[in-house]
Amino acid sequence: MKFFIDTANLEQIKEAQDLGILDGVTTNPSLMAKEGITGKENILKHYKDICKIVDGDVSAEVIATDFTNMVKEGEELASLNDQIVVKLPMIKDGVKAAKYFSNKGIKTNVTLVFSAGQALLAAKAGATYVSPFLGRLDDISTDGLNLISEIRDIYDNYGFETEILAASIRHTMHIIDCAKIGADVITSPLSSITGLLKHPLTDIGLDKFLKDHKKGN
Repeated sequence: MKFFIDTANLEQIKEAQDLGILDGVTTNPSLMAKEGITGKENILKHYKDICKIVDGDVSAEVIATDFTNMVKEGEELASLNDQIVVKLPMIKDGVKAAKYFSNKGIKTNVTLVFSAGQALLAAKAGATYVSPFLGRLDDISTDGLNLISEIRDIYDNYGFETEILAASIRHTMHIIDCAKIGADVITSPLSSITGLLKHPLTDIGLDKFLKDHKKGN
């Protein structure tokens, strides 16, 4: 399973990259604004800066909601770096744009997916990634993990190459559960990824080893 970090914070991206487990980055306008990155030129430069840090794919989201401007924005984003994946909303024109970019060999990530039907359409359009938002489904008392499982079954049934990118990860158990179900990718805050490192027995065991070593010297 690939690990993406969901942020626009360069320091967090560097930390995840240095850990040696980072496969890519996802961002969106809200995450950019959170880091104080506003204005078209600043945003485009920030994407370039992210690509310099990470080796894998970097999802860059279009703002437009109509086909013509999605294509215009997406082509500009894709021209920044070969690592850029054009992030498109799961709407009618977003599906059309995914097919357009697929035909041109440009990678896409269809986002804001909340049903298996939407994921099926994204795969039919040739999306590189589909991003079901499991945390947001959990927030409204709907089983987000069940959606991941349904998409996995459908994609396996028909051999779709679209990768399931589990998004809206809230905590470490979401990551473990997605791995069990067979998500191809998870994207999460750094805290959820580093949370996988932690276990009280590891801390207790290490403390004992160090104390025993000190006694022996």
